[in-house]
Amino acid sequence: MPARLRTSFGPIAAALFCQFAAVTATLADNVDPLNIPDTQLEPVSWTDLDGWAADDHAAAFATFRASCQPLLRQRQGADGRPIHGALREVCKRAAAAGKPGSDKDKARAFFEDNFRPVRIARLGETTGLLTGYYEPIVDGSRFPNPEFHTPLYRRPRDLVVAGHKPGTGPVPNRGSVSRLNAKKELEPYYDRAAIEDGALDGQKLEICWVKDPFDAMTIQIQGSARVKLEDGTTVRINYDAHNGHSYTAVGRILIERNLVPRDEMSMERIKRWMQANPDQAKEVRATNRSYVFFRITSLSDEGEPAGAQGVPLTPGRSIAVDRTHVYGTPFFIEADLPVASERPSTNFRRLMVAQDTGSAILGAARADLYWGAGDDAGRIAGRIRHQGRFVILIPRELDMVEAGKTAPLPRAKPAVPEPNAAKKVAGKAKAEADKIDGAKKPLPKSRLQAEPAARTKSKPRS
Repeated sequence: MPARLRTSFGPIAAALFCQFAAVTATLADNVDPLNIPDTQLEPVSWTDLDGWAADDHAAAFATFRASCQPLLRQRQGADGRPIHGALREVCKRAAAAGKPGSDKDKARAFFEDNFRPVRIARLGETTGLLTGYYEPIVDGSRFPNPEFHTPLYRRPRDLVVAGHKPGTGPVPNRGSVSRLNAKKELEPYYDRAAIEDGALDGQKLEICWVKDPFDAMTIQIQGSARVKLEDGTTVRINYDAHNGHSYTAVGRILIERNLVPRDEMSMERIKRWMQANPDQAKEVRATNRSYVFFRITSLSDEGEPAGAQGVPLTPGRSIAVDRTHVYGTPFFIEADLPVASERPSTNFRRLMVAQDTGSAILGAARADLYWGAGDDAGRIAGRIRHQGRFVILIPRELDMVEAGKTAPLPRAKPAVPEPNAAKKVAGKAKAEADKIDGAKKPLPKSRLQAEPAARTKSKPRS
């Protein structure tokens, strides 16, 4: 989903960056994935990857080929990062190879011949965070009524992004957003509380209406939805803009206020709490000041939504990653996840492709797994917040040794004094002083008498 506000909704969500975010997003696009600060890279062999041989490489290859289409359409040098150019070369060979069909061995050989596996993690760590997302399917109406009374809005016309009127494309999900007041002065855009109280009424921005504010907030978090209208039409909507306020996870608020136990936290649990506590629910929602606006993408119920790369996502194969990574990059993920049940008992060992991003997806080893559309996908996505091991597949065109020469060194650690170091220094000084004093003073009589005995050899103990 293009520029999703947030791509994960586990127990606690990361915060949405807003201040100076447009600059941050631009910088992220220029960072070489082989030179991400505070990141460690470790070349490994294919046999080191648990579950590599058992994966369905043909399915992964089909997803990779989909990512190759926009990569090959881009002009040479459009992205100056070395991995981007190397991926384009691999994509040319993928296009020439044709579709492997169900030939898993052929697809596996393609990845092994064209890539090197490299473990990637934050310095000092071995794993990264995995979460899940999906496309909600909800009922709705073209007109407000007692059943459907919560609107989903188009982008407001008075939105100002980074001090300028935005173009027709989606607003970057990390851009600063404001509005002009009556004095023609820029001020922060309306937050969630103001919008829920009617700040946008009368502007004819409503796309449709859904049953309750929780449905609307869920759609905003996931970044897209299918809304089934009374006449049977399905309206597909996708992220278009946001109000510029920081994201706050309402799940974290419920935990901090002891309203929902931490070990019970999930999207389904939040929904049940809000339905049982409608008065408190509005105030809790208001703690998440961020708000998302949408655009209609189609009136079809077919296919998957497009990710930020612009290609349809593949359930179980597409991931959202930090923008420092290049779209189309394959990652092999090793984790134990709660897919089949609420227990993390599923051995998830799968080759995924970076095709999306999100404002909460930050870090070299951080991914949001796309699970598809509907309630079943939502249940899986809502309970995933687990650690996993990341292996990035680097095109063989890239020289890892050369890349390592420019890799940033870890920040120098501050000197840590030894425990009782001060006492040791003081004790040593005292011993030196005693030694000097002892050379000047005659030995006490008792010690003089004891010296000869001290020089005799003691017999070994039997």
